[in-house]
Amino acid sequence: MRMQMGRVAAAVLVVGAVVSGCGGPDQAGSAVIVGDTAVPLESVQTELAAALARVPAEQKQQDTGAQVARDIITKDVLHGLVQQQAAQAGVTVTDADVDAFVARQGGTQALLQNSILDEPGLREQVRDNLLAAGLGKRVVGGLQVTADLVAATSRDQAVSYAQKLAAGGAGAAELFKDPQTSQRGIVYTGATTPGVAGTVVFGTPVGDTVYFQPSPQQATWIVFKVTGKRTDARSDPAALSQISQDQLTAIGQRTLQPIADQMGIRVNPRYGVWDPIALRVVAADQVSGGVLPAAAG
Repeated sequence: MRMQMGRVAAAVLVVGAVVSGCGGPDQAGSAVIVGDTAVPLESVQTELAAALARVPAEQKQQDTGAQVARDIITKDVLHGLVQQQAAQAGVTVTDADVDAFVARQGGTQALLQNSILDEPGLREQVRDNLLAAGLGKRVVGGLQVTADLVAATSRDQAVSYAQKLAAGGAGAAELFKDPQTSQRGIVYTGATTPGVAGTVVFGTPVGDTVYFQPSPQQATWIVFKVTGKRTDARSDPAALSQISQDQLTAIGQRTLQPIADQMGIRVNPRYGVWDPIALRVVAADQVSGGVLPAAAG
């Protein structure tokens, strides 16, 4: 399968490892451990039971419970990270801000109509999303990432390419012989490509290599290595004004990726694993890719 490089670069727009450790909280009694902070298993099970009670019987499927549990744990992880990051950055959201957002969306009952959240859960989610959007708004204007990209047609090929790209040298150079499936030095700017700014491309540190599948419905995999990153790029105010609230939220959440990687996220195996590409808990066989850290030295 051959793919024009323009499509390879654009494929990144589609995207919208269990970290082991020792010491600290006990994994057996925890649903997830973030750094040294644990979310108790019991609290997740209690929230899960309440959430499932709000799912209409005709909508329940065999994996509904597992999926809702993963959603709850993802919410808990992102909640803690965004609260921490917002406090450090001085980003705040008031009750009035939450009220205004809910009103613009048609009110509480309208939002709860097709949701498994209760009202307190809804307000917490809105607050977290607004905090993330505030973080995104602060940084997006200066964001710029430069990366080398290669297309692959399977997970195994993507892993092989990622290992070669991470190692550098002649093996990496070989990957860029075909301009239809590879390109060096692609520059993404947050203001002009806000869809990319909310993905793993912008959350990956300089020197790290990533392989991922933008869409499970397509065979294409993307392998990239971040070669440069700026937070002080100049942006067109007109472009910034076109970035949507949802895009700002995704960008703000993506700023949490390095923090999550640094702290380490350990998910109880009964629920799945943490996917650093999707920034969420997924089933063990549904991880969308992997990250190869830059070699030390």
